[in-house]
Amino acid sequence: MSFRVLVVPEDPTNDRYILKPLVEALLADVGKPRAKVEVLANPRIQGYEHAKRLLLERLLDQYSHRDLLLFLPDSDLRDRSDEFAHLERAATERGARLLCCAAIPEVEIWLLAGHAESLSVTWSRARSHGGLKESIFGPFLEAHGDPRRPGEGRDVLMKETLQNLPALYSRCAELQQLRTRLQALMG
Repeated sequence: MSFRVLVVPEDPTNDRYILKPLVEALLADVGKPRAKVEVLANPRIQGYEHAKRLLLERLLDQYSHRDLLLFLPDSDLRDRSDEFAHLERAATERGARLLCCAAIPEVEIWLLAGHAESLSVTWSRARSHGGLKESIFGPFLEAHGDPRRPGEGRDVLMKETLQNLPALYSRCAELQQLRTRLQALMG
């Protein structure tokens, strides 16, 4: 029987090209190589607060039959741990399994982790930049992406990042922590 996972993003439009392959790779790394991963596209989530509200109002109940729900928003350089603990408790109370992990500072950093040498700034500056998407990721995508591909080439760039999971984990401690939590979940 396959392991069924629903990924809840802040905005699926472009994040799905990063999150789906990332979650597939994480799950394969913890022993679930045939997991079925879906990124929620309907309803179309528009931002962190909207995603939180939908999780509590609909998604935890509607998708409790899935083996796992993952909420993978941007951190926006905020500590979201209390909110995540609340969401995860609410899921448990409703019979759903939810893990939350915020990208520091934004989901695009996870793609950039495989291309740190190509960035216009140091890795530590990228990790702490409040306008990462516009100031760093946008120019990177313009230079290295492909406007003819899905997500303007995010799919190919993410595939390149995932070729070195240890480097991704070392550059993005939140993903290493998520991996550890997934391992514990798998028993």
